[in-house]
Amino acid sequence: MGPGELLIIVLLGLTLLALVWVARTLQQRQVTTGVEAAALHDGTEALLQREEELARREGELAGQEQALDVLRGELDRRDEQLSDRVRQLDDREQRLVARATEVETRADAARAERDELRTLHAQLSARDEVLARRADRLDDKQSEIERQRLDLQRERAQAESERQELADSMRRASQELERIAGMDSAQARDEVLHRAEHSARLESARLVRDVERKSRTEADAVARRIIVTAIQRLAAEQTADSVVTAVMLPSEEMKGRIIGREGRNIRTFEQITGVNVLIDDTPETVLISSFDPVRRETARVTLEALVADGRIHPSHIEEVHERSIRQVEERVLRAAEDALAEVRITDLAPELLPVLGSLQYRTSYGQNVLRHSLECAHLAAMMAAELGLDPTTSRRAALLHDIGKALTHEVEGPHAQIGADLLRRHGEDEDVVHAVAAHHNEIEPETVEALLVQAADAISGSRPGARRESLEAHVRRLERLEQIAMDQPGVDRAYAMQAGRELRIMVLPDEVDDAAARAIARDVVQSVEHELTYPGEIRVTVVRESRATAVAR
Repeated sequence: MGPGELLIIVLLGLTLLALVWVARTLQQRQVTTGVEAAALHDGTEALLQREEELARREGELAGQEQALDVLRGELDRRDEQLSDRVRQLDDREQRLVARATEVETRADAARAERDELRTLHAQLSARDEVLARRADRLDDKQSEIERQRLDLQRERAQAESERQELADSMRRASQELERIAGMDSAQARDEVLHRAEHSARLESARLVRDVERKSRTEADAVARRIIVTAIQRLAAEQTADSVVTAVMLPSEEMKGRIIGREGRNIRTFEQITGVNVLIDDTPETVLISSFDPVRRETARVTLEALVADGRIHPSHIEEVHERSIRQVEERVLRAAEDALAEVRITDLAPELLPVLGSLQYRTSYGQNVLRHSLECAHLAAMMAAELGLDPTTSRRAALLHDIGKALTHEVEGPHAQIGADLLRRHGEDEDVVHAVAAHHNEIEPETVEALLVQAADAISGSRPGARRESLEAHVRRLERLEQIAMDQPGVDRAYAMQAGRELRIMVLPDEVDDAAARAIARDVVQSVEHELTYPGEIRVTVVRESRATAVAR
């Protein structure tokens, strides 16, 4: 057998093997396909059952959705009902709030009316007492008039009797004259008439003197009654000015912060404000001392603001002090407006308001000048009403009579003339200007209003407890101390401290060197010793402080 035949036999064997393997593979695939077909048939039936189940559930879900739509509609309806109910409740609540506000407003009005009624009742009671006293005086006067009427009737009867006797005497005298002098009746009548005329002139002169004396006495009594009535109707407080103001602190720890490291804060505070800060053992309290009430009030406002803020250091002290100055200026305007409202004046020139309000911080012999002016306004108005005059002019002139005292440190001259010139420049009525100018007799008073202002000023200043001479002299001495220092060249500020026992002077460092500062201290000491009288000694301290400021941007 050759190689070719062997190769053919091998190829045939391989072909048979391949056919056998293919036949077996087809048989296995048929078996697998039959199993898969059975499984597919079973899966199809399961899918059909699943689809039926899903269809049934879809029907149930459709029914549930319909029920949910019904419920949703019901819920929407109920929501609308609830919304309407809420709106109704809101409206009702608003009505109740409005009603409560109205009730509260009515209650406040009722309380105000009740307070006003109480005030009116008190005023009526006081007026009833005054009327009762007047009625008693009228009864006494009526009794006096009745007695005088009876005396007049007796005098009239006596005069009639004397007239009859005089007629008889004249008749007898006429007959006697005719007999002795050989006169006729006409001549005798002329002689008798001449004598009667002379006698009547003498009697009339006596009556005129009696009437003048009686009128003068009654006028003095009426004047005393008017003044006493005005004084009784006006209740004013006594003088109780103080040169120390207490500032309450939240804790003792705040005292240390006010003093600062090495006393830096308190030294800066005293230099800027010009007051003394007294820190002692009194718990949670610091005292501010100064004779100048404006300066003391500004320092008090500054210190309270610093304590409330909690930041206390030199630069912040300057900022707060500037704000405090503006606050005090606003309070000056409010004081003027309150004073005008109290005396019912609404047409004062706006430029005069700061001048009038500054009188709140001035005193005259210890008496607050603004309160003194208000007191004079009430007194002058009441006396004018008692005299049957219009009280408007008297009230206005009395309120403004001391307005010149607010400018006496700026303008030379008596305060009455300064005030009159100021009022004339701002269009005040000439009667008011005249009353202000004449209230200290620099010029002769020519109107009743001027005399009433003089009387009101005297009454207000002379009542018990109104004034203290010692305080006014003390203030004048402290002001003169500061003025002596300010007259020196290069002085920026000067403050009299420690009740006048220390004069602290701040100079401009660019204009005054150390040697000049010592010279200023020496010159001030010599001027104080030469001009002023004071107990003990006065320490003069000149402070020369340089500052360098730069701003980082």
